[in-house]
Amino acid sequence: MERILEDRVAIITGSTHGIGKAIAKTLGQAGAKVVVSSRKLEGVEATVQEFKSEGIECAGIPAHIGKKDDLQALTTKTLEHYGTIDILVNNAATNPIFGSIIDVDEAAWDKIIDTNMKGCLLMSQLVGRVMMKQKRGVIVNVASTAGLSPMWGLGVYSISKAGVIMITKVLAQEWASYNIRVNCVAPGLVRTRFSEALWKNDEILKVVLSRTPMGRLAETDEVARTVLFLASDAASFITGHTIPVDGGEII
Repeated sequence: MERILEDRVAIITGSTHGIGKAIAKTLGQAGAKVVVSSRKLEGVEATVQEFKSEGIECAGIPAHIGKKDDLQALTTKTLEHYGTIDILVNNAATNPIFGSIIDVDEAAWDKIIDTNMKGCLLMSQLVGRVMMKQKRGVIVNVASTAGLSPMWGLGVYSISKAGVIMITKVLAQEWASYNIRVNCVAPGLVRTRFSEALWKNDEILKVVLSRTPMGRLAETDEVARTVLFLASDAASFITGHTIPVDGGEII
């Protein structure tokens, strides 16, 4: 792979499995110094060891996306280790429930919104201050096609991802004068452990594929390559936009 991100430092939250891991690996293969982060130390350590064995320059810093102190530590330790932050990918997310929104309790709402939306904003604020001083930077948020059009059973998740899309637009508008670009990817159903309950359900899978012209699910590396484009100079005049990675999903 062409090393189009040579020596740039990239933090990717939720990057020990699934889409986040694929993004971290792809950015690393493109030359970035990658900061792997997730909630569990053992997952971070295993991912760092794997990446280093493949020649990827990386560091691992555990952080819970729902805890501001953890996010501050992630930002501070990255600066201590690499001296700068050029790219932030807000990928970490959760969705512990499935069903009608009428049955969603307050605790579930708080967990999803705090992780998916609030965590994205807080991490962007922390890294954004660093990027403002540098007068440069790129933020890529990972939303979902569920944030563009609600998917039954994923009501709160859909709301949280719609919020991520709006956070992207607001930050892009406010931070453009600092040479900070902020964009978003919105994957459709991707074959990951996170979404396994959906794509292993024959009825749900049939519905999803029926409205996907390409007739299949996305793979993690397809999302990762879109993030790579947005993080690179190839997207130097793109900000405030959300790119669906959905096989032409009809929504």
